[in-house]
Amino acid sequence: MTWLYVGTFGSFIGFAAALPMLIKNNFADQGYQATTYAWIGPFIGALMRWAGGWLSDKIGGARVTLVSFVGMAASLVVVISALPSGSDQGSFWAFYVGFLCAFAFSGVGNGSTFRQIPVIFRDQHLKQAEGQSLQAQQAALKQAEMEAGAVSGFSAAIAAYGFFFIPAMFANISVTSALWLFIGFYATCLVVCWWFYARPGAEAPS
Repeated sequence: MTWLYVGTFGSFIGFAAALPMLIKNNFADQGYQATTYAWIGPFIGALMRWAGGWLSDKIGGARVTLVSFVGMAASLVVVISALPSGSDQGSFWAFYVGFLCAFAFSGVGNGSTFRQIPVIFRDQHLKQAEGQSLQAQQAALKQAEMEAGAVSGFSAAIAAYGFFFIPAMFANISVTSALWLFIGFYATCLVVCWWFYARPGAEAPS
């Protein structure tokens, strides 16, 4: 789950830090200012976190998480296609809309992954306490809550490094290469989410 949360919250916070730099470096000479546009992406991502939690309650967190990674990957493909290249000045609006969609899907994933964690521990401990006394089941729920809180805190702390690593990657390798690396990472997140949480017979369906 930490791996998945790095992919959702880590992307959200990293893109929020990097987008002003990307606008400045690629489109400032066309008259587009980072201060005018960069704030909208994080705002959308924050709003969509609620939507991710709500959808997870309806159809399951793992399914929503899968959709979020597919959406982020597709959004970054749009961003890549819109970047300036050689004599091609690119398309700011395609770039910008692609990034707004990436923020939206990262927000959805933030909500769904944050919902998955307590469900995983609740189901695990209730299964272990199945057939036992009411007191034992209540103790199991309390233990699940403690463990879920610890994992959520740990995952958030690790994912927060996205604020550093994503801008650093954009600064040290080409933007296109960095974006393709992110897409590759999202592919690994899809595999992890499907195998452990979404496939039929998964060990911790959530």
